Amino acid sequence: MSVRYSEIDAIIAYINQNLYDPLPLSRLADHVSYSQFHFTRIFKERIGLSPLYYVSALRLQKAKDLLLQTNLSVRDIGLEIGQQSLGTFTTRFTERVGVSPSQFRSSALQADEHLRSLQMLGDWNHSLSSFRLPDTITGTIQAELPFDGVILIGLFAKPIPEGLPLYGTLVSSVGDFSIKGVKPGTYYLMATSVSWGMKAMDFMLPHTTLRTRSKEPIIVRPYSFVPHLQVTLHVPHPDDPPILISLSLLMNNYLNSIALR
Repeated sequence: MSVRYSEIDAIIAYINQNLYDPLPLSRLADHVSYSQFHFTRIFKERIGLSPLYYVSALRLQKAKDLLLQTNLSVRDIGLEIGQQSLGTFTTRFTERVGVSPSQFRSSALQADEHLRSLQMLGDWNHSLSSFRLPDTITGTIQAELPFDGVILIGLFAKPIPEGLPLYGTLVSSVGDFSIKGVKPGTYYLMATSVSWGMKAMDFMLPHTTLRTRSKEPIIVRPYSFVPHLQVTLHVPHPDDPPILISLSLLMNNYLNSIALR
C-alpha cells in the first residue's frame, strides 16, 4: 500500500469510526489540521475520489450490510445512513449498486445459484490472439494469494467499482484477459475475485475478496492501441474504496449473455 500522505490513513479510520455522524468537509479537514482545499487535493491524489464522495460510498456499503444482516426496513436503513428521503436513498443506491435496495436484499436468494452456474461452465478463458484490434484492451492478471474461483473485471467511469461497468468480462483463473469493443474514452479498471467455496454473503458483501483497481485512467483513443496491462489482485487495503456494484448482478448478466450466444 502506498504510504504517500500517510495522514490520510488517520482520516480514513476517523471516517469509519464516525460514519453515522455528519461529516462535512470542514470537519474532516480540521481533523488533520489542513485547509479544505489542501485536504481535498491530497485525499483525492491518494484515494482517487473526493472526501465526501468516499464518505457516501462507505455509507452505501453500510446500507448493503444492513439490508442483508438486519430486518430493518429500507426506509429505516436510509435514515440510518443519513438519507432523509426514501426516494433519494433508493435512487442513489440503485445507481451505484446496480439494483434497488429491495432487489439487492432479495437477490441473496439467487446469488449462490449464480456462482454454482459459473463453476459448472468450467474453464472459459480464451487465449489472446497475436492479432489485436484497437478497440480491444488486453492484460494479464495475477494474484498475491492463490485461489480457485472466478475473477470479475470491469471498466468503470470513476476509480471506484460502482454502477454497471461500461465494459467487462469474467475469467476463470489468473492469466490473460481481453475486453473487446471498447469505444474511445477514459476508463478505470477494477477487478475482484470470488472463490468457489464462498457463500452468498461473502461476495454480496465483498469486504475480504482479493481486488485491484487502477487509480490512473486508461485512455482509449481512436485507432490507437492501449498497452498490455499488468494487474495484480491483492488483499483489501484500508484505502481501497468499497466494491458497491452487486457482484451477483454481474454474474447473472454474464450468464444471460452466455445463454444468448
